[in-house]
Amino acid sequence: MTADVQAAARKKLIKGTTGDWEIVIGMEVHAQVASNSKLFSGASTEFGGEPNSHVSLVDAAMPGMLPVINEECVRQAIRTGLGLNAKINLRSVFDRKNYFYPDLPQGYQISQYKQPIVGEGIVEVDMPDGERVAVGIERVHLEQDAGKSLHDQHPNLSYVDLNRSGVALMEIVSKPDIRSAEQAQAFLTKLRSILRYLGTCDGDMEKGSLRADVNVSVRRPGEGLGTRCEIKNMNSIRFIGQAIGYEARRQIEIVEDGGTIDQETRLFDPNKGETRSMRSKEEAHDYRYFPDPDLLPLEFDQAYVDALKAGLPELPDRKMRRFVRDFGLSVYDADVLVAERATADFFETVAKGRDPKAAANWTINELTGRLNKEGKGIEASPVSAAQLGAILDLIGEGVISGKIAKDLFEIVWSEGGDPRSIVEARGMKQVTDTGAIEKAVDDIVAANPDKVADARTNPKAIGWFVGQVMKATGGKANPQAVNAALKSKLGL
Repeated sequence: MTADVQAAARKKLIKGTTGDWEIVIGMEVHAQVASNSKLFSGASTEFGGEPNSHVSLVDAAMPGMLPVINEECVRQAIRTGLGLNAKINLRSVFDRKNYFYPDLPQGYQISQYKQPIVGEGIVEVDMPDGERVAVGIERVHLEQDAGKSLHDQHPNLSYVDLNRSGVALMEIVSKPDIRSAEQAQAFLTKLRSILRYLGTCDGDMEKGSLRADVNVSVRRPGEGLGTRCEIKNMNSIRFIGQAIGYEARRQIEIVEDGGTIDQETRLFDPNKGETRSMRSKEEAHDYRYFPDPDLLPLEFDQAYVDALKAGLPELPDRKMRRFVRDFGLSVYDADVLVAERATADFFETVAKGRDPKAAANWTINELTGRLNKEGKGIEASPVSAAQLGAILDLIGEGVISGKIAKDLFEIVWSEGGDPRSIVEARGMKQVTDTGAIEKAVDDIVAANPDKVADARTNPKAIGWFVGQVMKATGGKANPQAVNAALKSKLGL
């Protein structure tokens, strides 16, 4: 182990009262498959319908109803596996996972157990400190979602909404390769990005399209795995980080006090910032899996997989490498731009035929910064890629300065319109007339003899003069022409 790797490993250790501890984390991510109909029925998957308005007889488990596989869900699972660099199993089996719950009308869930559709894969995660973490994927399997129990509709009764019942889920199971809350958050962020690029899951955590069960254990560095606790149904990347931090500390305190960790399922309370017990190992279900007798094994050939692979989009890692190589962007800027496919596409449109670094700066700092401030996604941007490109063209042509460009951006954001026409109509062109600039310089120099003496002994003081000239010209003077005139006048 190199010194850098050792230092990185030490940074992730948690200090206890009796020494250092290491967190070991694995995740089970449930991603709702992007499809118009459910896994085994033709009912709609649209979010937000009236309770029980998207329910077929199959979803409601009426007698004699038989499931029929939705091929689009199979295609989406295969595409996800390919995007995770995973093994695609040409033969998989659907099983019945038996347990009782009020919103599970069949009394079992159709899932996959020993023979999933996708086998081992890998997700590479880049951390802010430059470390690259490889998180193994154990498996991806298809299963149907349960319904939803509603406990706030009546003081004495619980209602059941089956709209979600039968919706296709992909359960993506990681290996226990994650060693910190930050890595767990970065892994889920990267996984969400991959799924959204592929179009296999919309990744909307607020709507429950992506949620995770997080397995946390602690151990002394170099020792075997400790007893894990599972934190269920996390639908916020920020809360996942908080939950892991609390749970690791809780387990360390128990062990250091001479106790032992009970393997259990826990829930996270975001208001208190702590986890609480949901059920112990003794109360855990024995699911008694067996192959579903109503469904044949799922089989397809390699040609089917290859055809799907040929249609995959450029994924975040490859796109980031291309942005660095072809556009000369920093790894950081490229990483920010490729996090969302829509942002990357927007940037590429702006950068076409223009300075890519300027396009990146404006897309990241001005546009994305403003969108984040207003809580909007780039799809809802009032400034289009064509409009932002036109602003950059005006800067490049010397028609407007950088300061004027920011004012122009605000006008386009608020009012819309063609940037070039706005500049013409509102007289926003920068002053390039050297005579006019020299007159402004002469006036400022004549009025400030003390500052002139200071600038001649301290050339950096010229910045004050630049500011004054720009102020005198309403920010319209060409900055390069101002600098040249000042240096000539001051003898610098």
